[in-house]
Amino acid sequence: ILGAISSQRVVMCASINWSGSLIVASLTGAFGSSFLYGYNLSVVNAPAVYIKKFYNETWERRYGFSMDESTLTLLWSITVSIFAIGGLVGAIIVTPIVKFFGRKCTLLLNNVFAVAAAILMSLSQVAGSFEMLILGRIIMGVDAGISLSALPMYLSEISPKEIRGSLGQVTAIFICVGVFMGQVLGLPEIFGTVRISVAALIQVVILPFLPESPRYLLLEKHNTSKAEKAFQTFLGKEDVSQEVEEVLAESRVQRNTKLVSVLQLLRTRAVRWQVITVVVTMGCYQLCGLNAIWYYTNNIFSEAGINRETIPYVTLSTGAVETLAAVSSGLVIERLGRRPLLIGGFGLMIVFFAVLTVSLTLQNNVSWLPYLSIFCILAIIASFCIGPGGIPFVLTGEFFQQSQRPAAFMVAGTVNWLSNFAVGLLFPFIQSGLQTYCFLVFAAICFAGATYLFFVLPETKNKTLNEISLAFAKRNKVSLEMQEMNHYHEERKSSAEQESNFTSSVDNGETKQAIV
Repeated sequence: ILGAISSQRVVMCASINWSGSLIVASLTGAFGSSFLYGYNLSVVNAPAVYIKKFYNETWERRYGFSMDESTLTLLWSITVSIFAIGGLVGAIIVTPIVKFFGRKCTLLLNNVFAVAAAILMSLSQVAGSFEMLILGRIIMGVDAGISLSALPMYLSEISPKEIRGSLGQVTAIFICVGVFMGQVLGLPEIFGTVRISVAALIQVVILPFLPESPRYLLLEKHNTSKAEKAFQTFLGKEDVSQEVEEVLAESRVQRNTKLVSVLQLLRTRAVRWQVITVVVTMGCYQLCGLNAIWYYTNNIFSEAGINRETIPYVTLSTGAVETLAAVSSGLVIERLGRRPLLIGGFGLMIVFFAVLTVSLTLQNNVSWLPYLSIFCILAIIASFCIGPGGIPFVLTGEFFQQSQRPAAFMVAGTVNWLSNFAVGLLFPFIQSGLQTYCFLVFAAICFAGATYLFFVLPETKNKTLNEISLAFAKRNKVSLEMQEMNHYHEERKSSAEQESNFTSSVDNGETKQAIV
């Protein structure tokens, strides 16, 4: 990953300076955040047999009889899907946290949840309590829900627009790395909780030495001096007057940096289609079927006719393919753009889901079809990771102004985790009812998402917020001029107070001269 990012830095160095601080901030933030999300998605898959055995033994020790198969299946489904309930809680509470503590401090404080979850899960077997394992999964979900909103927000605010997409893909890349490591480390033992603590510790040690988001410092804390220093650190240059002026210009156009609520965001006509697009992309991100593959990979490969002893190694190949595809997407996103990767990714998934359905249906008649099924699964994973796997997080950060961004990430996170929970809980029953045709449901979802994006999503590559808003203005039936007037009349008093505060904050000779 570091090699790929370094290569990208060399390729793009002519247009933008990738500073060491920018790379370290993105890698450190992702390792303690999205990495843990990916890890906890897959870590329960490889040792599933041992976890079920632990549940059954605990039940028999308590009640004197073995757990019936239906109860065990339900308890296992709850264990897998309860992670998403914690994620939903984290997505809901993230808005006030990032407002009060800032983006960087939120990522740091979030490690408390990771460590608490690690302790609970590591002690569950010693205590003979599967409830501790389930509670640990919930708390780990809270950690993931917060981090999957705070991390993309932080990365989008520290990165120049020329590499915003590439840096945003770090979130997706480390989800993939987390999935792969969960598969590897989940093989020899039931719980990989020590590794969770290590990932959290690395973030706690390194991240405090990096600056807060300069946009947060400038627009919400009105601290121009710290904002300039943050820009200088992340961009690796002394003269950041242009970057400061761009942020201030955005503030003047919008005339409001007061944090808006989710309800206010949903009522704002000027961002109506942006919100709908975020809901669609996040919904398709979870409902397109990839998490079903991660949660139940072993069962899918078993149905495909793969030998049980071979399944763990085949499963490792899925994580490796996902990581390589995500890295490749990060390398080309600023060249190809968001639209082709998103729509193309969903399109390829439709094709391979259809082929996988045919292959699974006829595999008993043709000896080589199980290998085609494996290929289709790997191709679906790669198709997902080249676009749908990371770009939804990038778009959420690009569509909205500073005051709307936390509420937008709350909406995105809520849709994300509700969809995640639905897939984890319902897929075993869908698979049982539809058998080999279950993946046609996901193909239909991919088709609906690709169709919507084809007609609605504009290209956001290298565009400012105002340019993106202009692309949506006609569909929202509001002009930018009218949008400015509405902001001015609705928030005149708030804007006047903020302008006064900002004037006071910059009223020192050096800073004032730099801005001029």
